[in-house]
Amino acid sequence: MKMIRNRFGNLSRVSAQLQRHVQQMSTNAAAAPEEGAVINEFRTAVTNPGEHSALQVAKFYTIPAEQKKQIFAGGGLPKQYEQQIKTFTEACLMVRNPALELLQYIKATDLTKPVVRYVLYGENGTGKTLSMAHVLHYGALNDFLLVHVPWAPNWMKRPKEASNAAGQEGMIDLPFDAAAWLVHFKAQNSQLLQRLQLKTSKEYVWSKRESTPAGSSLIELVEHGIARIKYASETTAALIAELKQLSTAGQCKVMVAIDGFNAFFHPVTRIFSDNKQLVTPDRITLTQPFLDITNYDWTNGVCILSVDKIAMTEGHMDSHMPRYLLGQEGFEHLDPFVPVLVENYTDKEFHSYINYYLDRHWINKTPQGFEEQLKFMSNKNPYSLMQLVRAL
Repeated sequence: MKMIRNRFGNLSRVSAQLQRHVQQMSTNAAAAPEEGAVINEFRTAVTNPGEHSALQVAKFYTIPAEQKKQIFAGGGLPKQYEQQIKTFTEACLMVRNPALELLQYIKATDLTKPVVRYVLYGENGTGKTLSMAHVLHYGALNDFLLVHVPWAPNWMKRPKEASNAAGQEGMIDLPFDAAAWLVHFKAQNSQLLQRLQLKTSKEYVWSKRESTPAGSSLIELVEHGIARIKYASETTAALIAELKQLSTAGQCKVMVAIDGFNAFFHPVTRIFSDNKQLVTPDRITLTQPFLDITNYDWTNGVCILSVDKIAMTEGHMDSHMPRYLLGQEGFEHLDPFVPVLVENYTDKEFHSYINYYLDRHWINKTPQGFEEQLKFMSNKNPYSLMQLVRAL
């Protein structure tokens, strides 16, 4: 008992020391370095993800503000990381091995073959979302049309509005979530779509008075779903079907990125039907289009998916392994796929992270042993470490 009391006493003293040494608010955070400034050992001047290699591992690179706005305005970065970006007035990502592994695979991919599915997995808070963000940045700079779902569990757990789907008995429609996703798709891809001038292959009839004729641009199709929220889910399904056809025909390249993909295979959602029963994900109209585009029946694209314990609900979080989180149905849907493990920081990555925070003046100059205390309390888990040094 005495040993236990001593251990808890030590932890309390460590926690108190951490609180004294963490800077309080963004007023003390330094501005981003100006152009031409000296690049520190924890930074790299290589801002193009396609040029990253083992030389840049554990170094931070800066995403230009306009590119960050284009790719992530609709989501794709953790909320606390977004707050950090606003505080430090710069969007920096650490170059890590899981993202480099994915980039290496994608560069070596024969796009004429059926699409390859890559699955990011790992414990909570290890950086799966940020690894996906790194790859998304690469896709945006290399003329991939992005089909990006920032966090699929939001549709199953916290939909903006749910209603019965017109013309689809027993199905539940999420019109506002579908419209929000179309806005996100347009923001990410509008420039590329205007350049490619992709056209629809057939006429889409929405009602007796509304239709989208064959040969319409994909931008027109997307704008129709945004303007007529009632048909947003149907428009999303039509858009994804068109993208698969156009990509297979060689008219474009598509990068699918879905965070929390295992939510599509969770036993139930938190959405109630008319008879007050919880519905299953397969009864949500948005589910099928995104399952279709993660099949391997099309070419000229890649699929980057993540599985996460927090995409599940209580009682379904015992393991972080894909086979457990996807269940039999989800695993068979993706099989074969390439698993990519995302782990906690290495010592080198941890050291770079601390140096970055010191450089931003978010952490004060620290006494000897302070880094070891942080390493012990966080276990080098990226999210835990971010929580420990957050504003008080």
